[in-house]
Amino acid sequence: MDIRIGIANTARELSFETSQSPAEIEKLVAEALESEAKFIKLTDDKGKVYIVPSASVTYLEIGPAESRRVGFVA
Repeated sequence: MDIRIGIANTARELSFETSQSPAEIEKLVAEALESEAKFIKLTDDKGKVYIVPSASVTYLEIGPAESRRVGFVA
C-alpha cells in the first residue's frame, strides 16, 4: 500500500509504502485520532518507523502501490 500523509504547516507530504492493509492503517489512524493520542506510529516496508503528531495530520491518502512501467507505450 502507498501511504501519503499531509502535515500542517509543511510544504511537503510524507509518502511511503507499507505491507499493512488499508483497513489496518485506517483503524490505526482512526483510533489515534479518536483517543486523542499525541502521535501516530506507522512502519514502512523497509522497517522504518514514522511517528507523526496526530494534531498535525491534515489528510491521509491510502492507495495501491504504484507499479513502475517499463518500456514504451504505443
